[in-house]
Amino acid sequence: MSRHFGDLVAVDKVSLSVLSGEIFGLIGSNGAGKSTLIKMLTTLLPPSSGAARVAGFDIIAQAGEVRRSIGYVPQMLSADGALTGYENLLLSARLYVIPRRERAQRIAEALAMTNLTRDADRLVQHYSGGMIRRLEIAQSMLHRPKVLVMDEPTVGLDPLARHAVWGDIRALRETRHMTILITTHDMEEADHLCDRLALMHHGRIEIVGAPAELKRQVGPEATLDDVFAHYTGLDIEPEGGYRQARQARRSAREHG
Repeated sequence: MSRHFGDLVAVDKVSLSVLSGEIFGLIGSNGAGKSTLIKMLTTLLPPSSGAARVAGFDIIAQAGEVRRSIGYVPQMLSADGALTGYENLLLSARLYVIPRRERAQRIAEALAMTNLTRDADRLVQHYSGGMIRRLEIAQSMLHRPKVLVMDEPTVGLDPLARHAVWGDIRALRETRHMTILITTHDMEEADHLCDRLALMHHGRIEIVGAPAELKRQVGPEATLDDVFAHYTGLDIEPEGGYRQARQARRSAREHG
C-alpha cells in the first residue's frame, strides 16, 4: 500500500501483517510515514495504490465495517475539557450508537478499567495528562472493538503516567483479547510493551520482528536505540495537565 502527496511518497509499497491478539508497534523517525499509514488503516485517508484489510474488512470497500471494528486513539487531544469524564464517555457512546439500555454499564466498565471511576464527574480540563489519555482509551473501547489503534499513546506524559497507560493497554489485550497497533518514538515503550515491531524509514518497512530479535541482529549488547540508529542512520532524540497535553500532542502532530 502506498500514499503520495504530490511528488512526496509518504508511504512506499508497505506490506505488513499484524497477528490477532498481539501488541504491534510502529517505530521510526519523524516523517517516516507512521501516522500516514495509521490514517489509511483507520479509513481517514485513502491509499494512492494498494489495499488493506483490518479486522477482516477492506478499508475501501468496507470502510464502515472497519470503523465499527476498531477503536482509535489519535495523537490530537480528543477529550473535551469542558465536559466531565462521564459526559465525554456518554457522548462517545451515543456516537458509537450503543443502545441506551447498555450505555451506563459500558461506561462504568470503561471507567473502572482505566481507574477513573472516582473522577468521572470532574471536568476533564482539571485532569492530569495521564488521566486524559486513560479517558481517551476508555472512549475508544466502549463499542468493544476487535482492534485498537493508538498513535503515540503516551506522548507528553511523565514516567508514572506513561507506565499507567502501559498497564491499561496490557489489560485491554489480556481481558478483551484486543489486537493493538501503536506508533511510538519511545524506545522503552516499544521494548517493554510490544510483541513485535516494524521500523519505518522514508515510507518503507526496514525490518519486522520481536524487540529481542531485532536487538540480537544488531549486536549482543544492542538496545532498541541501537537498532533505530543502525537501520535509519539517525540518533534517537529525547522526548501535566490539560493544556500541557494539548500542546505536547499538537507539537507531535505537526512534526511527526
